[in-house]
Amino acid sequence: MYAIKRLHFNAVLCSSCCVGVIAAVLASGIIYRKAASFLEIASAKDISLSVPLRAFPSEIGGWSGTDVPIPETIRLVADNDDFINRLYVNGSRDQWVNIYVAYSARPRTMRGHRPQACFTSAGWVHDRTETASIRSASGREIPCLIHRFYKHGEQNDQIVLLNFYVLNGRCINSERGFSGLEWRSPNIDGKAARYVAQVQISSLFENSIMAAAEEFADVILDYLPDAGGNVGVAVTDSVAMNAVSKGTPR
Repeated sequence: MYAIKRLHFNAVLCSSCCVGVIAAVLASGIIYRKAASFLEIASAKDISLSVPLRAFPSEIGGWSGTDVPIPETIRLVADNDDFINRLYVNGSRDQWVNIYVAYSARPRTMRGHRPQACFTSAGWVHDRTETASIRSASGREIPCLIHRFYKHGEQNDQIVLLNFYVLNGRCINSERGFSGLEWRSPNIDGKAARYVAQVQISSLFENSIMAAAEEFADVILDYLPDAGGNVGVAVTDSVAMNAVSKGTPR
């Protein structure tokens, strides 16, 4: 009799444990789904710059720019929060460059978008990559990589591309700077200053991209948040507007 009662007690206890485990699993599943749903919503939320990149000037020095559309399929793959893709021509120097600036407040989405990967997938052959640096008009030293690509059997079908990244206001020359685990989490708070931007300047000749980079670099950086979240062009416009409202000449 005692053995039967003991067996019954063990069965009830085991059953209770199973129910408890099932309940815990169900509860954890609900929590996971809610957390996943929250992260999905947070990740899908638009994060905008205080001054959109489309406001980037089309006239800089002797350069005159025209927007170049990017196919929707490529835009979806890139998954950036903002970008410009513009062809600039300097008639007096007989030079042209293509300027591409892509901003993402979710650094993890920028991983893998290296020129070596993107251009080769489009049919280009990677020739070589060199480490370099440019000095902007203000004297800022910016590390970068210069990539060279070509296509077989097509005369003059080559491209020289200067590439660097801006990580929370700091210029770096490769994606290794944001490849750590801390950059893979979603930007739940929607901070525009927690970002990475990719800057690409391309043309047929290296002297063209270097000349353009020196003139464009400071302007590009003025449209991106610094480490404190301030956007240079927005601060400049605000100061100018305050000066005008107070009757102070610029």
